[in-house]
Amino acid sequence: MSEKHLIPAEECCTSYNIDIRFIHSLGELELIEITVQEEREFINESQLNELEKYIRLHYELDINMAGLEAISHLLKRVTGMQQQMAHLQSKLRLYERM
Repeated sequence: MSEKHLIPAEECCTSYNIDIRFIHSLGELELIEITVQEEREFINESQLNELEKYIRLHYELDINMAGLEAISHLLKRVTGMQQQMAHLQSKLRLYERM
């Protein structure tokens, strides 16, 4: 992974005005991936949207870590079902054309 796509976790904490323990908790629950290089923690810039989503849910809506984990799991299931439904709809269109 290229270093230019990694953002120091401390920098995220400063920018979003959050505690580093929040990021550690997200990492422990595997909601975001924390990369450690030379004893420093980094977050891939592609995960910033996810981090921002969890920050809003936790700090603005007061959802605890277990709730964040449940929401993440349900959103992944919904996304999977939407993809499966799109796939099945395209198959159905093929059969309708026959």
